[in-house]
Amino acid sequence: MKALAAALVKAQGQIKGAKKDSANPHFKSKYADLASVWDACRDALGANGLSVVQFGDYLDGQWVLRTTLYHESGEWVNSILPIPQAWLAIRVGESGKSPVSQAQAFGSALTYARRYSLAALLGV
Repeated sequence: MKALAAALVKAQGQIKGAKKDSANPHFKSKYADLASVWDACRDALGANGLSVVQFGDYLDGQWVLRTTLYHESGEWVNSILPIPQAWLAIRVGESGKSPVSQAQAFGSALTYARRYSLAALLGV
């Protein structure tokens, strides 16, 4: 883990804060969406031989998000974030009229998990 740790130290010194450029009308707040978190760290990762892979998996009867940070040396570290069943439930759309499909609910939950997992892993 020596090469990965050294590269991560350098990358974290170059990572910028994610811009809160999205709005949450329910809570009347601004937040950094997944694209903003990636924009904050992508260049620093690449410049230091680091990459991130994220994918959904089904583990012990529950959906999880696997996030792996790789270094060009072959060293890596990963995290597993459970995706709560409540995030996957069919919900009423923002208009209050049309329900969100299961696929949309899953995509939304996965994107939410990806954003938080990436930010936590890299310290964004």
